[in-house]
Amino acid sequence: MRHVEPFAGGAALFFDRAPNRALLCDVNPDLVTAYQAVRDEVEVVLRHLAELAGRHDKECYYQARVRYNAREHASDAERAALFIYLNKTCFNGLYRVNKRGHFNVPMGRYTRPTILDASALRRASARLHGVDVRCAPFQALIELGRPGDFVYLDPPYEPLSRTANFTAYARDGFTQSDQRALRDLFGELDRRGAKLMLSNADVPFVRDLYQGFRISRVLAPRAISCNPRKRAAVSEVLICNYATQGDA
Repeated sequence: MRHVEPFAGGAALFFDRAPNRALLCDVNPDLVTAYQAVRDEVEVVLRHLAELAGRHDKECYYQARVRYNAREHASDAERAALFIYLNKTCFNGLYRVNKRGHFNVPMGRYTRPTILDASALRRASARLHGVDVRCAPFQALIELGRPGDFVYLDPPYEPLSRTANFTAYARDGFTQSDQRALRDLFGELDRRGAKLMLSNADVPFVRDLYQGFRISRVLAPRAISCNPRKRAAVSEVLICNYATQGDA
């Protein structure tokens, strides 16, 4: 069974499962470049990252952000290091871009951020060895999906309210039309015989979209909040086309 994630993001499920065969896709080309560079030349990435870690301060952060947005880098390995550095030192590890596609998250307030975790990156490189990593939208699974795949879909979540949608992972965002297109893809892959799991916010819009599939309610920790004390567990849904415990 091939493990497939069309919204690779942190690819936490992939790294936890460590499947023998996998396809990881994402629309963020810089994320894909980072995965590919860590997979293929992790020692070069580590050298660039060590240089950034050694110079880290407010001036270094904003200079790196300017270089990143201007695409001033000599290699994919250097850009991967910039990507990781900004992620480790920005506010709450948030990835957000503006309408021009520029990363615009301010520097976080960390005393000693873990910028260079060589052992973790080497383990990630080993897990990614032989993995097909592509820059592609979720719609590409119409061509790339196969019967028997296990597909985990972790799209940008539907906002809990109109004021809750404060981030933009990709320049064009992720709309309700995209959520409906994803539902259509889910149905098509189900008809083809793939094993499917999708996570999203526990809101009526999402539950209505996936009527007829198994929906389980889960509590998950909130990862981003300006006040750490308010990062309480929130209700999410897991939607599957196979039987699970806790169906609701």
